[in-house]
Amino acid sequence: MKISKEILNGFFIFLGIAIFFLLMEVLNLSHLFYLRLLNVLFIFYGVNRTLEQNLAEGQNSFLPNAISALITSFVGVVLSIIALLIYSFARGGDAYVKSLSQAFMFGGEPSVMTYSLCLFFEGSASCIIVTLLLMLYWNNKYKAD
Repeated sequence: MKISKEILNGFFIFLGIAIFFLLMEVLNLSHLFYLRLLNVLFIFYGVNRTLEQNLAEGQNSFLPNAISALITSFVGVVLSIIALLIYSFARGGDAYVKSLSQAFMFGGEPSVMTYSLCLFFEGSASCIIVTLLLMLYWNNKYKAD
C-alpha cells in the first residue's frame, strides 16, 4: 500500500513541529512564545514539497494542487494537535496547559480541550495562508484554468 504524498508530507510537518517543540522544552525555551511562531516554517516545507512533487509528476492544474496543498497542511496540523493532547494529558492536563497559556496569548484558565481547539483554529488559518502564499509563488508553473 502506497501512502499518498499529502499524508507523508503532512507527517513530515508533524515530525518537524514535534521535534522543534520537544527541543524547546528540553532547552527550557518553551516560555518564549515568539519561538513557537517558527512552526509555520515546517508547514511551508511540507506544503512546498507536495507542490514540487505534484509538478514533477506533471500535475500542473491549479485547483487540484491547491487541494493537495491544503490536505498536506491539515494533516500536519491535526497530527500535531493530537500529539499535543496526548502530551498535555501526560504532563498533567489542565495544570500543564495553564503554564503554557501564561506564556502565550490566552487569557483566563483554558482547559486542554479549549487550548487544543484554539490551536486548531489558529493552525487552520495558517494552513490556508501558507497554501495561498505558496500557490501564488508557484502560480506561473500551472496552466491557466
